[in-house]
Amino acid sequence: MSILPILKWPDPRLALPCAPVEDPAALEALVTDMFETMYDAPGRGLAAPQVGVMQRFFVMDAGWKEGDMTPLVCINPAILSASDEQAVATEGCLSVPGVTAEVTRPAEITLAFTDLTGAARQLILSGAEATIAQHEYDHLDGVLHFDRLDRAGRDALLAAYEAGQGT
Repeated sequence: MSILPILKWPDPRLALPCAPVEDPAALEALVTDMFETMYDAPGRGLAAPQVGVMQRFFVMDAGWKEGDMTPLVCINPAILSASDEQAVATEGCLSVPGVTAEVTRPAEITLAFTDLTGAARQLILSGAEATIAQHEYDHLDGVLHFDRLDRAGRDALLAAYEAGQGT
């Protein structure tokens, strides 16, 4: 196991869509490293492109900071449905450290994905789990949380990030 370097914005790979995973079982060691990296960061989710792997999968654990470990690996995920009800959550990103944004997303989603064994799975997620899954899913399409903001909000967040980075 090892902690992987996390790409930071404005690394251009963070803005690229990812390719589908062909062999889920081949990801086992990388997934272990990604969980170790996520917990060490400390985050609640980590998408493959954030560690420079341009494939469609992410890891997440919505409850570990409260002591309820619920690790989840989502390979080739698809959001099958999203509620009309919206929820606003404060989102941070391990690739844009030190700044957060209020992001509005569907309050509940149905997520289909493949697990490490290659089995098809489907979950209905709400609350923090829905927010985290949507945030990580966005990474697979080259979308960051600040891309979900209006122009003024995006510019303010990026200015705060750049100021914090000493640039």
